[in-house]
Amino acid sequence: MPGPAQTGLADKDARALFIVSGAEDFGIDCIQFTTILRDIQQKYLPLASVEEAATFCGGLRFEELALARACAAGNERAWQEFISRYQPKLHAIALHITRNSVHASELADSLFADLYGMSTREGARHSKLIFYTGRGSLEGWLRTVMAQEFINRYRKQKRVVSLDEQTENGAQFTAPDPEPVAVADPRLTAATDQALAELSPEDRYVLAAYYLDGRTLAEIARILKLHESSISRRLDRVSTALRKRILACLRERGLSHAQATEALDSDVRDLQLDIRARLTQDSSAKAFPGGKVSAPGADGNHA
Repeated sequence: MPGPAQTGLADKDARALFIVSGAEDFGIDCIQFTTILRDIQQKYLPLASVEEAATFCGGLRFEELALARACAAGNERAWQEFISRYQPKLHAIALHITRNSVHASELADSLFADLYGMSTREGARHSKLIFYTGRGSLEGWLRTVMAQEFINRYRKQKRVVSLDEQTENGAQFTAPDPEPVAVADPRLTAATDQALAELSPEDRYVLAAYYLDGRTLAEIARILKLHESSISRRLDRVSTALRKRILACLRERGLSHAQATEALDSDVRDLQLDIRARLTQDSSAKAFPGGKVSAPGADGNHA
């Protein structure tokens, strides 16, 4: 009898991603990089088949992931590359958040210390870059981390001394930036909502079943009475078309192509939109008029 079907990221797929990631240049070998990929896949798609795991990991920003994890491990070559790419951007982001050059330098330097791993736990360095998973751009992730650091510092300052006391001492305050919280651009939320609403009920069902409920391609194929390869092709087609449509909707809302592309790097969990409700809205009744199959359960969770 044949053994159980293999699941998770296959060695050959992991090695292919390792080769193109540049991880070896920063002291990460194939085994280490495979472990990183499998940990991320297990976190976000634990029941994935070999094909699903390969698709998921292939969609990660694996070059930036390799750089970030090498920096977290203390590789000096990786750090030089990181500084060259991101130090000017971090200072620009900090200035945008604080609106004050002195405070911006303090915020950027503080974040660099956290990223480098100046703090230690049980004798080991601890870098925040270990939490980057490659699901979005590294720059976007850094922007979110810096914004959260700014909020933490602001709240801590408020606890230490009241606003009135600081005002009496002549301190100057800048209004906090309206975008420091990890919340996606509202135009992205509106564009995503519009694009999802334009999908057919069956396409919405397939997306919800696969991405929200973790159903396998084979399960979805059985429900829709289609071949598994047809579901795979449909997922690719719908995902690609959905991204293009969201970009178009963002352009219609006044964003440039570069701004729209950057907006799409936001984590879907930051959208102020009930993705599950949108994907499952009317999908069961229209996709399955016989009423024998229900759409994935709408539990009210927000993306």
